[in-house]
Amino acid sequence: MDLNLNGSRVIVTAGAAGIGLEVARAFVEEGARVWICDMDAAAVSALAASDPNIRAEVCDVTDRRAVAAFFSKATDEMGGLDCLVNNAGIAGATARIEDTAPEDWDRCLEVCLTGQYNFARLAAPLLRKSDNGSMINFSSAAGKLGFAMRSAYAAAKWGVIGLTKSLAIELGEDGVRVNAILPGIVAGDRQRRVLEAKAQRLGRTFSETEAAAFSYTSIREYVTARQLADQVLFLASPRGRTISGQAIAVDGDTKMLA
Repeated sequence: MDLNLNGSRVIVTAGAAGIGLEVARAFVEEGARVWICDMDAAAVSALAASDPNIRAEVCDVTDRRAVAAFFSKATDEMGGLDCLVNNAGIAGATARIEDTAPEDWDRCLEVCLTGQYNFARLAAPLLRKSDNGSMINFSSAAGKLGFAMRSAYAAAKWGVIGLTKSLAIELGEDGVRVNAILPGIVAGDRQRRVLEAKAQRLGRTFSETEAAAFSYTSIREYVTARQLADQVLFLASPRGRTISGQAIAVDGDTKMLA
């Protein structure tokens, strides 16, 4: 399917690995021009060899000075911006609220929520000038459900939905769409680490913890990064031109997080 994204100018945060890299590669396949940032310097360096069509820079989404420098460099070279994908996030602490260190709480919200603001505020003026402007913010199933022992993460991801819906209204008059994607249990190292931490805390095996997580879903399988990338591309394409302000779950119908 031709999504009419050839020549689109795209920024993906945390794009050197995992979901972000899959999203960046999918855009390149459609002929888009893609810049990514990531905190992992080694992964950014590796991209030069593995994906020469993706421009990459080291950047911490919580460092506003670094964000401004990266954003200016990327958009100046591309001559504007058509799509921002706010993908950067961390898992945060797995602990009861009274055992969650204040610095862990602050860092989780800083990366998962404020990091999106840091990019959105710079992107909005350029997206308004685009003929196909869109912003896709990554939330989580935790952004619609409570998540015991993961309060910082859930709070940040609920905040992403509030930001998304507010920006959809704010930018809609200029034809810019803003949506959130809510992944469920995503295949990859990050999800494995979360389940391993929970298994250790509960004194269970990994398999038992994994099975318990899937017991609350209708489709009991991992979501893949490519499925999420496909959803991003549709929303960013002209085919998604009337989809805005939505929190779109790609989670196998998750009913509870535990």
